[in-house]
Amino acid sequence: MAFQSEVVMGVQPGPVGTSYSNSAPSSWNSDLCDCCADMGVCLCGTFVPCILAAQVSKDFGESCFLPCLPGTILALRTGVRERYHIQGSICGDWVAMVCCGPCALCQLSRELSYQK
Repeated sequence: MAFQSEVVMGVQPGPVGTSYSNSAPSSWNSDLCDCCADMGVCLCGTFVPCILAAQVSKDFGESCFLPCLPGTILALRTGVRERYHIQGSICGDWVAMVCCGPCALCQLSRELSYQK
């Protein structure tokens, strides 16, 4: 009956541990329009973005066929941002992918290369 005495006495349960680390948020290692930082990635993102998307997915540890599903590039961008504690929001990820998809895809590729 120890549980009942804790409830009566007003003892609250302690915090539950999470898998998130307490590291400080960072920023992307390259800007959205830093295409000249890696011309090979830039050319691939411009002319064959489907191949670059498959490579980004593979570099992130997912199936190279994942980008064939709708909305998964946005999920990859959000996943990269969360994994490496990059500041931003899902709304910002969506805007980047919709307004400048090839540039955002190139930025993802550069970020994953930098983090390796």
